[in-house]
Amino acid sequence: MALRRILGVSSLFTLPLAQAQNNNQGGTTLDPEVIQQGSFTDGKGSIGAEAAQAASATSQNNFINFCKGKTLTNGLQITTGSCNGIVMGEIPSKDRMISSVILNPTNGATIPSGQDFQITVQVSNLNAGAFTNAAATYYSAPQQLEDGNVVGHTHVTVQNTGANLNPTQPLDPQEFAFFKGINDAGNGQGTLSATVTGGLPAGNYRLCTLTSAANHQPVIMPVAQRGAQDDCVRFTVNGNGNTPNEAASNGAKGEAAKALIAQAVELGPGAPNPGGNNNAGGGNNDAAPGNTGQESQVGEQDREGKGKGKGKGKGKGKGKNTGAGLDDQQSASSAQPGQPSQTTPGNQISQTAQASQTAPASPAGQSSQAAEASQIGQGGQAGQASQPGQQGQASQTAQAPSPTLSPTTLIAPAEGGKKSSGKAARLARLTRRRFVA
Repeated sequence: MALRRILGVSSLFTLPLAQAQNNNQGGTTLDPEVIQQGSFTDGKGSIGAEAAQAASATSQNNFINFCKGKTLTNGLQITTGSCNGIVMGEIPSKDRMISSVILNPTNGATIPSGQDFQITVQVSNLNAGAFTNAAATYYSAPQQLEDGNVVGHTHVTVQNTGANLNPTQPLDPQEFAFFKGINDAGNGQGTLSATVTGGLPAGNYRLCTLTSAANHQPVIMPVAQRGAQDDCVRFTVNGNGNTPNEAASNGAKGEAAKALIAQAVELGPGAPNPGGNNNAGGGNNDAAPGNTGQESQVGEQDREGKGKGKGKGKGKGKGKNTGAGLDDQQSASSAQPGQPSQTTPGNQISQTAQASQTAPASPAGQSSQAAEASQIGQGGQAGQASQPGQQGQASQTAQAPSPTLSPTTLIAPAEGGKKSSGKAARLARLTRRRFVA
């Protein structure tokens, strides 16, 4: 009972720290400090009102339940429509507004069909290279700033304009001849590029940029009257080539991207990656099947593993030497015989009872690890900690980073193999009887 009380009290010490570290992911109550009074009025009677203006929707609680009863976006590209309740986020100052210019191809250029060419864009005030998993985190987090600039990336999209470069009807946004999300930082000075491998069929085309925050939402600027943050040029491709590019809406990579986002919607929000590390591009790049990293990993980033190992070795090995605590980086699966079960780093509680168990238990927790990359829960292999004990490694608590108290701190092992005093020995026996699981 005494140890349980101590552990219960110690958990209170870690609670404020956890709350501070997760202040953006706290409870479901709206903090009064973030309520925006600008949403209290519809604008019809406010400064700048004009008769032709539409009345704004109003809210007393930041529209916190606006999406109730509707299909939630949930980080997915839902093609039938959805409602996204995530806040818009941070907005840059007017002297940090984004602007783009396409350097290549130039407006009015002529390019041979079927040949590779480079699209080059210069972007100002964008901290490029931030590109989240488009199949699983689409619009799922607010726009953010870094050093005053929007954190995000850009895209390039090419569409066929038909018989000439000046169509009179809007182009179908579902059809494109080439699409690429540029997910790197380019030259670090705002120059970004994408290669159109295999070129384009002969025809007339419009090339445009689509600048986005990290989670793929169009960037939000601070004032209404401004220049556009994106650019477009028109060019011609001549020759006899008529093969669609792989990254076209009807190309192999375009079809693979559509299949991936459809699969993600079917599996639901936060689903683990069913196909390993190399998926198509989430509908937000050229969908190259071999691409890795930011473009294509559904569910692999920042997932907590959910191992549920329940091994209960019952041996009675009695290591007597003081052990040196394990590294935070050492996983449970590599623990040596007799070492305590290592759980999530930062939450390690050395368990005296498990440290000296001789009967090996199966690592049942391994079977329920949803994703292999960045999984905090890989330490959940409870059974492997109960291997036959090596003397001296029973009480490894030295480097546990959590301020949580460990039961091993209540009992000091004898130094140099000497017998402890009778009082200490009685205390140790009493503790083992009470707390060995």
